Amino acid sequence: MSAGTSTQLLDPLFTTDRMRAVFSDRGRLQGMLDFEAALARAEGRVGVIPAAAAAPIAAQCRAEAFDVGEIARGSALAGNTAIPMVKALTALVAKGDEAASRFVHWGATSQDAMDTGLVLQLRDALDLLDADLSRLAGALAGLADRHKRTVLAGRTWLQQATPVTLGLKAAGALSAVERHRARLRELRPRLLVVQFGGASGTLAALGAEGLKVAAALAGELKLGLPDLPWHAQRDRVAEVATALGLLVGTLGKVARDVSLLMQTEVGEAFEPAAAGKGGSSTMPHKRNPVGCAAILAAAIRVPGLVSVMLTAMVQEHERGLGDWHAEWDTLPEICCLAAGALVQLTQVLEGLEVDPARMAENLEATRGLILAEAVTMALGGRIGRLPAHHLVEAACRRAASEKRHLRDVLGEDAEVRKHLSAADLRRLLDPANYTGLAEALVDRALAARTDTT
Repeated sequence: MSAGTSTQLLDPLFTTDRMRAVFSDRGRLQGMLDFEAALARAEGRVGVIPAAAAAPIAAQCRAEAFDVGEIARGSALAGNTAIPMVKALTALVAKGDEAASRFVHWGATSQDAMDTGLVLQLRDALDLLDADLSRLAGALAGLADRHKRTVLAGRTWLQQATPVTLGLKAAGALSAVERHRARLRELRPRLLVVQFGGASGTLAALGAEGLKVAAALAGELKLGLPDLPWHAQRDRVAEVATALGLLVGTLGKVARDVSLLMQTEVGEAFEPAAAGKGGSSTMPHKRNPVGCAAILAAAIRVPGLVSVMLTAMVQEHERGLGDWHAEWDTLPEICCLAAGALVQLTQVLEGLEVDPARMAENLEATRGLILAEAVTMALGGRIGRLPAHHLVEAACRRAASEKRHLRDVLGEDAEVRKHLSAADLRRLLDPANYTGLAEALVDRALAARTDTT
């Protein structure tokens, strides 16, 4: 969006300056102009237009030379941004070279310029996202390694389950982030291709030279050459939207966990403190998870935007009516929200404040009930799993109703004493002794990283 719109108030919370610049009005315009400059050079090289016409056309393909407001007003009448842009470009070229101006946009259609311009923007966006994902992966790897033995309560259905480690939680997110990085790398060859088909995707206006021009155009822009134009086949842009939707979902999951750990009653981990961050307009004591809030807002918004991209795939015949138009703001906003959520989460995790003492305190909140499975498994090896389950379950009910520690209740049971000593119960009811393969799993996630720079 152009500077001067209300997004200036919200952009610092929901996106980044670099990503918004990629998808700004100037960025959108420059993408189309890069197409026009490359098209002129390609056609001049192939001999479709006079070679001398290419340089004068390319020289005027600078976004700063155009009146964005004028093009916007023209777009409202023309139905897309390329038509008034081509008109303005032709006029600029004509001022210096009337002959060259006759060959602006030669043999192309508006969607060629707009789709290829979008692809160029998406290439820049993917580069930014990959760099930010690398930084996030580094933050997660650091947390996983530092806290592979930091024990806290695992929680299922929002209730304490069995002990896990903070490192394992970070490793789970790291593994997901690495999968997202792989997806975005894998889709690049499918996405980063030129769009060039002319009016109905046949390149009829260029006769027998159409494919030569397409190949030269792809070479000029350093894009791939698809097997044929894809005006109404939108799987390429839908794929990147969907991949980013998956990414933002993972970011939202991590933000949800951090915000829950930050709750007053839990207090196990906190977003980094900073002057003016997380306060309340009325409650001086508040320390709100504002970074997590921004990420979760993105995680709520992006799925709906992805659904627009998927719905817009159903386009009529050779060129869509309305569905293609629905993509124009939607995909850039997905990219901007993903970039903002990425940076917010990275900042949260790089400065995450961890309170192992509070984690240990919360592990004792159930008076040993969190280790009931550990006792059941040890006892089950002697008397069978089901009898052991029933015995420990009864002991848990008694411990809960009498507000006593499970260790004491079990120690009073004659059947338990036959098989487990007091020392055995102390060992079994120590959370640090029941984290399973957490440390090994963290090491597996760290070893599987594709980029450790």
